[in-house]
Amino acid sequence: MQINSLVTALDLIATFAFAIVGARIAANKGLDYGGIALIAAVASISGGTLRNLFMGQRPPWILNSWLFASIALAVLITVIARQKKPVGRLLIALDTFGLAVATVSSANFAATNGANFLSIVALGLIGGVTGGLLRDVLCQVEPVLLHRETIGTSCLAGALAYALLNQLEFAEPLAIVAAGLLIVLVRELSIKFDWHLPKI
Repeated sequence: MQINSLVTALDLIATFAFAIVGARIAANKGLDYGGIALIAAVASISGGTLRNLFMGQRPPWILNSWLFASIALAVLITVIARQKKPVGRLLIALDTFGLAVATVSSANFAATNGANFLSIVALGLIGGVTGGLLRDVLCQVEPVLLHRETIGTSCLAGALAYALLNQLEFAEPLAIVAAGLLIVLVRELSIKFDWHLPKI
């Protein structure tokens, strides 16, 4: 499989992962079908949209309309399942994968377009966490990003790792895989051992 095809496939899977979690949370809050679709879309494409706009580029959903297919599939599954229960471990695992792909692809996008070290880190973080933050705000639930599971820390660690490896001129595939695995590792460990950032 060519690298471009692999990147496209990962983007579609990550979009689906964010969309299915967003759709489930929207359903749990009693939103109608339109609300579920809106939350699924916001959760899955807003991070990449904001990242691209900061870099003066068109949003990814304009360049790749197949992203809407992932969102539509997530909404369809949620509507057909008609389940209203907390997000389970499988969906959290999918969400973690989405975080890894979104963060690393955003950092890679920034680096490819000539961003400096700090901008690569910032855009990687923005690409990873924006969708989940807006999802929770629109659904009127306390944003997970701000109080548990070290989501922001996981994405920040991955973005820093990618930016550092890129700065040191490591091979691109190695930098991408290493940064993505670090995000998954940090979040999974934080869930397993109930790690949280300190609170006042």
